[in-house]
Amino acid sequence: MSTRPISDYALLGDCRSAALVTSDGSVDWLCVPRFDSPSIFGRLLDEDAGYWSIRPSRPGKATRRYLDDTLVLETTFHGPDGTVVVLDALALGRRERGHALGASSPGVLLRLVTCVEGQVPVEVVYAPRPEFGLVQPLMQQVDGALVAHGGANLLTLSTPVDLRVSGSVADTTVTLRAGQRLGFALESSWAWGAEPSRRQPHRIRRRIEDTAAGWRSWSKLHARYQGPWQDLVGQSGRVLRALTYAPTGAIVAAVTTSLPENVGGERNWDYRYTWIRDTSFTLQALSTAACEMEETEFFAFLARASATRLDLGMDLQIMYGVGGERDLSERSLPHLSGWRGSAPVRVGNDAWQQRQADVYGELLDAAHQIYRDAGHLDPLVRTFLVGVAETAARRWQEPDQSLWEIRGPSRHFLHSKLMCWVGLDRAIALASLLGATDRVADWTRTRDEIRAAILEHGWNEQVGAFTQTFTGTDLDAAALVMPLVGFLPGDDPRVRATVDAVAAQLTDARGLVHRYHAADGLEGREGTFLLCTFWLAHALALTGEDFLAKQVFQTAASCANDVGLLAEEVDSITGEPIGNFPQAFSHIGLINAARAIRDAPQVVSTGPAH
Repeated sequence: MSTRPISDYALLGDCRSAALVTSDGSVDWLCVPRFDSPSIFGRLLDEDAGYWSIRPSRPGKATRRYLDDTLVLETTFHGPDGTVVVLDALALGRRERGHALGASSPGVLLRLVTCVEGQVPVEVVYAPRPEFGLVQPLMQQVDGALVAHGGANLLTLSTPVDLRVSGSVADTTVTLRAGQRLGFALESSWAWGAEPSRRQPHRIRRRIEDTAAGWRSWSKLHARYQGPWQDLVGQSGRVLRALTYAPTGAIVAAVTTSLPENVGGERNWDYRYTWIRDTSFTLQALSTAACEMEETEFFAFLARASATRLDLGMDLQIMYGVGGERDLSERSLPHLSGWRGSAPVRVGNDAWQQRQADVYGELLDAAHQIYRDAGHLDPLVRTFLVGVAETAARRWQEPDQSLWEIRGPSRHFLHSKLMCWVGLDRAIALASLLGATDRVADWTRTRDEIRAAILEHGWNEQVGAFTQTFTGTDLDAAALVMPLVGFLPGDDPRVRATVDAVAAQLTDARGLVHRYHAADGLEGREGTFLLCTFWLAHALALTGEDFLAKQVFQTAASCANDVGLLAEEVDSITGEPIGNFPQAFSHIGLINAARAIRDAPQVVSTGPAH
């Protein structure tokens, strides 16, 4: 059973796949060649699912950071024998710069160990376990490399030193003196293909330098945001780029599966996919921390992946694989114990079959952000978006599972109705570009019907707030989105009352926000959601509560780990980050809230949040 804190991990990315590295030098998660590929190292989810560690034999203090404006990780070990520095990176393609990042990433994990002081014994333990730990490969030492055979993968570890092989584990201890270094490179290829060529140590160092240069070039192109929390916004932008699958432009929700929303419980999901519900907020974040090219690529992916004959009564699917795949059928991996015993470990996500009405609004809001100033729209995209608007108009009165993917009965969720309103509002604004001016009268009439229904059935006078469902009494942090999408202004008394109610009733002792407290068809209670906390900060900024907005923002931002990564949730009892990691939506919320606070009118707060 894996017990290491989630916050102990740092992310490596090449805009196609990802690895997670502990603070003491162990790669405990690696999926290549895609984010959703089976893991090669999976100790994150089970002690026997594989890892690769490099660290001094005699422990000491370890510090780490990303090299400036990169996702190249530098870990410095200070021990009784001296000081060792380890550089870790997933290699980008040769001389890839700027917007080309990830275009030809080879899927190679690079590790460079340098002794900078003293004489330090360094321990290397290499235990690959492909296919989520199912394969215990056979290892063979060859000239300059260790080759592991088993299953569909051929793993080639370029190494300057021989490793002792015992079963499916290889290890060695090498003493390095000041100025000496060791370079390693791990590459996965198909078992029936040609073996990769060996990588020489000096070339490994150059590839790491080239990868760092690639990340710096991207960061320089995207240093758009100027304002408070600038470093956090910049780091969040790099995280979003790392979570992007470069061949298609898809952005995954996280690089992991089955890190739990409550420790030891069943709320364990695979997040290595792309959700439509994230679209409009993602594009807003990209416009702040990235640029128009990333926005366009992401929307183009979603438009292609989700294109379907909505006129035949089909639902718009809510999520897709990074290659546009639709069938994401879920299965359990019973041989894995899960992080801290949180089973089952799942691969795939059955939420792909759910009905969520909010996705229509998300797509049309995103289209409005991308195309509102455009003079031309691709005919297929135009036809599809008109179909999305028509479907929102036709289905807004139907119950669904909400953006939270409730696994209980369908209900009339306020947020779903709200996003149908958003969809029609944006379609009306785009009508000329869509060639749909003849539909404006009908869309306007339906939009106004939705608005009236939300104001009548979504507002509960007794609760004093907008509620989770029509005529319901439970609060939901998703109601904070109402001023964010322009349904009501921030100074509307009902918006202010809802913001106050969420702050008073859905926050924990730390000031972090729960999504809701209502039953959702699953056992156990989840932690607080960082996205929802950033929504609260964002909404407070729009209501003129600048001081409180900054307080709430800082509370959420302080949950980032030492290298600026945010999980999905925080355990209300322990304060420990939980859930899949790093979480795109948390970083998106941070970027958008920071911009909203920066741009909000400076108003003196009337008092503390309840």
